[in-house]
Amino acid sequence: MADQPDRPLQAERLTALFGQKAAVRDVDLGFPRNTVTAVIGPSGCGKSTFLRCLNRMHELAAGATVRGRVLLDEQDIYAPEVNPVQLRKRIGMVFQRPTPFPTMSVAENVAAGLKVNGGYSRAKAGTLVERALRGAALWDEVKDRLDGSALALSGGQQQRLCIARAIAPGPEVILLDEPTSALDPLSTQRIEDLVQDLTRDYTVVIVTHNMQQAARISDYTAFFYMGELVETGPTTEIFTRPQQERTEAYITGRFG
Repeated sequence: MADQPDRPLQAERLTALFGQKAAVRDVDLGFPRNTVTAVIGPSGCGKSTFLRCLNRMHELAAGATVRGRVLLDEQDIYAPEVNPVQLRKRIGMVFQRPTPFPTMSVAENVAAGLKVNGGYSRAKAGTLVERALRGAALWDEVKDRLDGSALALSGGQQQRLCIARAIAPGPEVILLDEPTSALDPLSTQRIEDLVQDLTRDYTVVIVTHNMQQAARISDYTAFFYMGELVETGPTTEIFTRPQQERTEAYITGRFG
């Protein structure tokens, strides 16, 4: 029997609700270490809600609750003793539109995640900021503009800045919620190249409405429909030999 892949992050029978309405229902899904998993499906199928459950962002919405478990290194992130702020340092998130802090410089934006714990000297913080910017393939473009406004960067640079901010605290997992949907083709390509590079150090989960993007950059794909996980597996198999009729219908453009 083949060894099972190491999955540092695992959802078990996860249901996400808004009031009494379930947006995601009874999902079991694990994410192999140092890989990219793409979550695809039509608009309103629960992709982004599911993603937000993986680092407890879902519970910030009014009336939002979660049932089931999400395990990070075998610990339930919804256990009472887990601090959600500290958790989000271990599971970073980048949103659909770039969200740099408008009153902060480039360097201050990246360092913002480090200040949750504090205790870093100025020199140490500077080292971590540089490391994060290099990890986000942005250092060479901004090294002479670290004290300048983050809003002076292009849209694609701002999104890579947000990725740098997410990786600065040294997370294990990075969640990306349609990170290229507001970007031009060149910026999109840079983000896609970066996502694949990030798997050297992180486990990546990306929600995307772009099936070509999922096929290009992911190792695994999970197809959601009407709040349910229909099918998951290696990306090449999902796109060439799907097992479920609904998966095939979505991939071939019959709906969605």
